[in-house]
Amino acid sequence: FAVPERDTKFHYCFRGTVQHGLPLEIGDTVQILEKCEGIIYIHLKSADIKNKGQFETVIPNEDSVITEMTSTLRDWGSMWKQLYVVRDLFHRLWHVMNEILDLRRQVLVGHLTLDRMRDVKQHITARLDWGNEQLGLDLVPRRDFGMVDPDEISVTELYRLVRSTFHSTPIQPLCCPCYLRNPSTHHLFVQAKSLMSTNLGEELEVFFSIYDGREGRPLSERFFVRLNKNGVPKSPERQCTLFVDLGSSDLRKDVYVVAHIIRIGRMGAGEKKNVCSVQYRRPFGCAVVSIADLLTADSKDDHLLKVYACNTESEWYQIHENIIRKANARYNLSGSNTGLSVSLQLLHGDVEQLRREFMVLFSRGVSVTKKLGFSDIIMPGEMRNDLYITLEKGEFEKGGKSVARNVEITMYALDIDGQILKVAAGSGEPGADEYHSFVLYHNNSPRWAEQIKLPIPVDMFRGSHVRFEFRHCSTKDKGEKKLFGFSFVPLMQEDGRTLPDGTHELIVHKCEENTNLQDSARYLKLPCSKGNLPGNNQAVKGNKESFWITSFLCSTKLTQNGDMLDLLKWRAHPERIGDCLSKLKEIDGSEIVKFLQDTLDTLFGILDEGAQRYGLKVFDSLVHIINLLQDSKFQHFKPVMDTYIESHFAGALSYRDLIKVLKWYVDRIIEAEHQEHIRQVLKATEYIFKYIIQSRRLFSLATGGQNEEEFRCCIHELFMSIRFFLSQESSGPGNSEHYAVFPPVQVVFLQTFPAVYSELLKLFSVREVATFVRETLGSLPATLHSDCPLEAVKLQCIAKTVESQLYINPESRCILLPVVLRLLQVHMQEQRDLVMCAHILTSMLSLLKKDDSEQPLLEEVDLIVDSLLGVLLRTILEITNRPQPAGNTLRLQYQDGEFVACLLALLRQMSDKHYQKLLQCFTSKDDLRDFLLQIFTVFRILIRPEMFPKDWTVMRLVTNNVIITTVLYLSDALRKNYLNEKFDYKVWDSYFYLAVIFINQPCLQLESFSSSKRKKVLEKYGDMRVMMGCEIFSMWQNLGEHKLNFIPAMIGPFLEVTLVPQPDLRNVMIPIFHDMMDWEQRRSGNFKQVEAKLIDKLDSLMSEGKGDETYRELFNSIIPLFGPYPSLLKKIERETWRESGISLIATVTRLMERLLDYSTRTLSASQTHTKNTHLFVSFSALQNFYKTELNKEEMYIRYIHKLYDLHLKAQNYTEASYTLLLYDELLEWSERPLREFLNYPMQTEWQRKEYLHLTIIQNFDRGKCWENGILLCRELADQYESYYDYRNLSKMRMMEASLYDKIMDQQRLEPEFFRIGFYGKKFPFFLRNKEFVCRGHDYERLEAFQQRMLNEFPHAIAMQHANQPDQTIYQADAQYLQIYAVSPIPESQDVLQRDGVPDNIKSFYKVNHIWKFRYDRPFHKGTKDKENEFKSLWVERTTLTLVQSLPGISRWFEVEKRELVEVSPLENAIEVIENKNLQLRTLITQCQARQMQNINPLTMCLNGVIDAAVNGGLARYQEAFFVKDYIVNHPEDGDKIGRLRELMFEQAHILEFGLAVHEKFVPQDMRPLHKKLVDQFHLMKSSLGIQVSSVANTAVQNETDAIINNIARYNRGSVRVSPKGKGD
Repeated sequence: FAVPERDTKFHYCFRGTVQHGLPLEIGDTVQILEKCEGIIYIHLKSADIKNKGQFETVIPNEDSVITEMTSTLRDWGSMWKQLYVVRDLFHRLWHVMNEILDLRRQVLVGHLTLDRMRDVKQHITARLDWGNEQLGLDLVPRRDFGMVDPDEISVTELYRLVRSTFHSTPIQPLCCPCYLRNPSTHHLFVQAKSLMSTNLGEELEVFFSIYDGREGRPLSERFFVRLNKNGVPKSPERQCTLFVDLGSSDLRKDVYVVAHIIRIGRMGAGEKKNVCSVQYRRPFGCAVVSIADLLTADSKDDHLLKVYACNTESEWYQIHENIIRKANARYNLSGSNTGLSVSLQLLHGDVEQLRREFMVLFSRGVSVTKKLGFSDIIMPGEMRNDLYITLEKGEFEKGGKSVARNVEITMYALDIDGQILKVAAGSGEPGADEYHSFVLYHNNSPRWAEQIKLPIPVDMFRGSHVRFEFRHCSTKDKGEKKLFGFSFVPLMQEDGRTLPDGTHELIVHKCEENTNLQDSARYLKLPCSKGNLPGNNQAVKGNKESFWITSFLCSTKLTQNGDMLDLLKWRAHPERIGDCLSKLKEIDGSEIVKFLQDTLDTLFGILDEGAQRYGLKVFDSLVHIINLLQDSKFQHFKPVMDTYIESHFAGALSYRDLIKVLKWYVDRIIEAEHQEHIRQVLKATEYIFKYIIQSRRLFSLATGGQNEEEFRCCIHELFMSIRFFLSQESSGPGNSEHYAVFPPVQVVFLQTFPAVYSELLKLFSVREVATFVRETLGSLPATLHSDCPLEAVKLQCIAKTVESQLYINPESRCILLPVVLRLLQVHMQEQRDLVMCAHILTSMLSLLKKDDSEQPLLEEVDLIVDSLLGVLLRTILEITNRPQPAGNTLRLQYQDGEFVACLLALLRQMSDKHYQKLLQCFTSKDDLRDFLLQIFTVFRILIRPEMFPKDWTVMRLVTNNVIITTVLYLSDALRKNYLNEKFDYKVWDSYFYLAVIFINQPCLQLESFSSSKRKKVLEKYGDMRVMMGCEIFSMWQNLGEHKLNFIPAMIGPFLEVTLVPQPDLRNVMIPIFHDMMDWEQRRSGNFKQVEAKLIDKLDSLMSEGKGDETYRELFNSIIPLFGPYPSLLKKIERETWRESGISLIATVTRLMERLLDYSTRTLSASQTHTKNTHLFVSFSALQNFYKTELNKEEMYIRYIHKLYDLHLKAQNYTEASYTLLLYDELLEWSERPLREFLNYPMQTEWQRKEYLHLTIIQNFDRGKCWENGILLCRELADQYESYYDYRNLSKMRMMEASLYDKIMDQQRLEPEFFRIGFYGKKFPFFLRNKEFVCRGHDYERLEAFQQRMLNEFPHAIAMQHANQPDQTIYQADAQYLQIYAVSPIPESQDVLQRDGVPDNIKSFYKVNHIWKFRYDRPFHKGTKDKENEFKSLWVERTTLTLVQSLPGISRWFEVEKRELVEVSPLENAIEVIENKNLQLRTLITQCQARQMQNINPLTMCLNGVIDAAVNGGLARYQEAFFVKDYIVNHPEDGDKIGRLRELMFEQAHILEFGLAVHEKFVPQDMRPLHKKLVDQFHLMKSSLGIQVSSVANTAVQNETDAIINNIARYNRGSVRVSPKGKGD
């Protein structure tokens, strides 16, 4: 390494380019084996080494979450860059990766609290799971946020972890931990921001509360906020509150947040400022919003609530109800611009947790506004003592005034000494000494509905009272408030009961302004309530003035219940103990739990002093309290009772009476008519035993263990009574009505019985308690009705037993296990309650670890295997063979998957001794055979791809590891029991089939894994495919002559194994094929069956995309050796069939070449969605191979149809017709029946050939190859005529006629043809260094074709010349394309040369049925004559002959023969002039026959020939070939020179006639051009010395007339055979 400066800190990667260098990336793990002196610049971590040796694993000693993050981010990083195209996922993954890195830093720093660390880890794992799911990576099972090692936990526990991770909730933000996603309590955060109004100017008070519109009552106390004259809070630190403890039932549409607004100021809102200086509380407005609106609204948005005012002030008390009911006539908007701005946010979960999570919200000083009454769940230790007084209404007299009074109430709370206590208008503001109500103007019957909270300490309630003073508020200048009356109410009665909840009508005592009310003793003697007046107090009863209040107490220490107080004070009234105990059941549960400890002390105090008299009633009361705590509202008080039993219970003698009464009840269960009370007793069994055990422990401590035998005897007798009533058979469902209403008492007892185990263990040994449990469960009836609820409860009891501490102890487990197994076996055999059975079995096997080898555990495994293995296999077969819903693949339900996990856990725990004992248990070979077939079938089911979700790789690998281990054990049984004369084909076949699908399952194909995943799998399990392959080879060698039973059936499966790209596996498997060939040769004298099956399977497998180049090379390499083993080689050299074996391997190799290339091209075409042209060539080669070399007609036909489908998809209709014609030609016009094949139904050969003919004709029509279609129409018409099928004959003749019409009427484009050469070793074998001719698409020219080829071969280099390449190009490790256009050489020259044949007809024969193509390359031989290049201009003419004519079954055909000739300058000149003359004749003829829509083509052709001649065209030929020197030097060309002269004269004659025709048809605007052409033509004649005679003109005219007449005849003939059959 390069040594850095001492204090420098940086990270870098080391490439290891120096000698002995170790390349390292940041984050790599390096194991330091030896440390030398000097500085090491590597961060050293402590680590553990597992599996020391060749495959050892180094695990850093760090938090497992850190390790997982590191490896996962590394895997994601390599995949993330490939997601760039998927932009959304690319960016989302980037953000998640950065978030994980940030969280990783927080964990590494280690400064987080435990709660925060838990939340961060949970957040990390949620992100990791999300990313793995998005990227298609494996599911990671975790426990406590850390990855688990499958070897360190049971398979059942692994399955539960994987399942829970698979069904975990989606990714959540960090601010929402998992335990807050389904909360039972909710809270409303409220922040009052401002009141916006145009007519402010006075201070305001806002009271928020939560109101139940359905019940018409408030749900919470009030939250109080003061606003200044500008409408904003006076104290910003008091503007927020949290309404706590809302239940889920409170989050509904008819629950509202209500805000009442009171103004502080003058009596009238419009009064002048100087009228009165006294301020009053006056109604201003009200706002309402539904809680349901907050569930959908954005919690971050502020809410602007509309403020409404009353139309009539006297209805202010119910304004919120009118708004809710939308009674519009009773209220209106307070102002058009008036609105209350608030922030509302619903929060969920525990308040303390919310304070930590939402620190920003709670940093502003948030008050807590409590719910009226207790929450849905009362927590122990909750201290609350709140009395709520609501000022309801009053009835007052005028008091001698002409108008009604303006009444204001002043409220005081005073203690026993007359000292003023604090009262609170609501949370948010501190309490005050007094409270003033708002004032209603001129109203003698005011209604306020104002709620005031009295937070009075418990010890001050006795003697305290509340006083209400009534004053009239004058609106005159002085604004006086005159006292005219008062009321009061005591808060606690003499007997200690508090003021009862409800409405109280109080007496209004009249008084004067100067009345002294400071001395409360003076008026407390007066009556306070009209309801409690004695009958003789007529004076007070005559008072018409009254005042009503409503009180509500919410206290954990005070009670309003007299019966409760009587019970707690039982010693004061011993004669009323019986009545108090009887009334306990009528007392509200919240009252009992408030005084739980005191109540329990009372009960046991009574029991100690009066057991004989009150024992039964005390027991019943105790049962009532115990069952009360089962209620969800009070269940949190169970720990309070537990604490009481452990720390406060002092009834050392109580156990005797409790056992006695409990046994008394149990003994009377059967004869009791009404069993409901007995059920209540049995429900309380757990806590009764807790009291019994604790009482006995206290007694033993106090007496040194006296009466131990007596106690044990009592417990035994109690359990004898329990076992007796459990053993009784329950009546059937039709026997009594109460059976359907109440479950049997056995059910109730079994539900609570497991909870007793832990209590019994405190006084009895483990074995004693286990014996109690075994005998108790064993006493249950063996046979029950299928619908009896006891059946399900028995299993539930067993489940709780298995999960208890009693069962976890190995000493007791051996006692309980037989009972558990017996019950499980019965239920699983009858397929009943499988869900619970799976749960129990999972819990049992979760206790078994992989490496446990203690003797008791081994014996347990023996018991479980003997009892459940067989029934477990049958259960799995049963549940996997259930009918699946339509469209659903097999996917196990949770309990079904638990059965699979249980099987795997059991098998993994079995040792060699277990397997030996298991196999010895089978008394007959048939039983063993059935077992092997059963377990092999189950294994085949378990390794199906659809058995587990795709990303459950961990579960799949564990499954495969267990399977291969089990198969290795069972294969020995197979060899020992089913070979030689005892050979059983079915068992061996099932074994081989299992082994093959095991090797081929996708989850074991390590080559498809990432390098890190592959490394992990190999380190933990090795390559299980190779292990199974070696086992196949070993078992195959043991078969001997029985191998013949598997030939050729196993060739296909074994071949499929060899296609797995694993060299070791292939080396093991391929020699088996030699063995098959050898045995088949011995039996049949040949191995045709082997060959046929081999070829069929190869085609099937490789068409599916299996196999690779390496496999082909491996197969090819065994031609000389037949395998890698020398012993085989020596054996083969002595075989007589060596040559045929080599021939077979060579044939198979050639077939694979074609199959591989076809597979590759098909895959490439499907991925690029292009018309892959060379795919058709590959297909054609493969199809031809099946026909010519293999003679496989059926495969040949299959590939015909595959090629046909490809052509149709590419819209190559002509080629599709030629392809289907290959199958058509294989059929005869016979009545031979044909089976159903491909998409053809069962039909006769004649019918199928007819169908093929019609399909081919249709495709020839679509490809505009009508002439070929006509031939088939004629053949089909002949068949119809021979059968006298005139109806179809008529249709066929009409179809034929329509094809003729299309030939004459429709235009056809003549395609271009291109020669393409593929040079270089990089091309596939069927293209390599070969040349082809391709028929181009419509309108496709050379440039477009060349670009298309380069797109198909993006790495190819286009050659820019047409010369033949040399050997360096042929052997180059690259791809070269040589492309140029070629001209077709028509085969039907007679049609083309015949005069009078229309061009529509000739055009077909020019480009169809073409075998040969020509390419001319001009060059100069010798010295080039610069004056006249025609003298040395030679042409190199290349003629290419194809293997098949174009068009055909492909657009491409290989060049079979290449001919190269040189054309002399004279011969070239003759060809040029001949072609031009032919072109001129054709155009002139078309013009005269009126076949040309305009004359432009003839004009351009005449101009081109005449202009070229004038500029030296023909004259150059004269100078080159008519001179004396050339004639003397080339005497052999005399005839050719004469022929050239004739052609030149002929051209002149044709031009002259053409000009004459041109003159007849030329438009007026082209006359100048025509005149120019005539003048130039005369110049040309004069320059050549040519005179055209009238005879010559006449000859040309006669020839032209003949052509026109022939064209007319063709036209008339086509009309006569038109489809309608009518003449012209």
